[in-house]
Amino acid sequence: MELNILEETKTKLVMDVNGEGHTLCNLLKKELWKNKHVKAAGYHVNHPLVGTPRFVVETDGENPKEALIAAAKSMKKNCDGFLKVFAKEAK
Repeated sequence: MELNILEETKTKLVMDVNGEGHTLCNLLKKELWKNKHVKAAGYHVNHPLVGTPRFVVETDGENPKEALIAAAKSMKKNCDGFLKVFAKEAK
């Protein structure tokens, strides 16, 4: 995965997420929606076969990078919890 920041202000971040698709971007979008400071979070892909997702985060004043970091940490925590439960049940 490679992130290319295209636009950055105090309340908005636009970046390309190279090497990823709908799975990661949709999960990240939904996790960002849980943050009360995030006004908008979404992405689009220009072409479904060769397009790179372009992700946009807008906040009410919180640093959008901090919102993304918090969302990624929450995603990791959820995945670690799932892995623990699954490993226990799969034995």
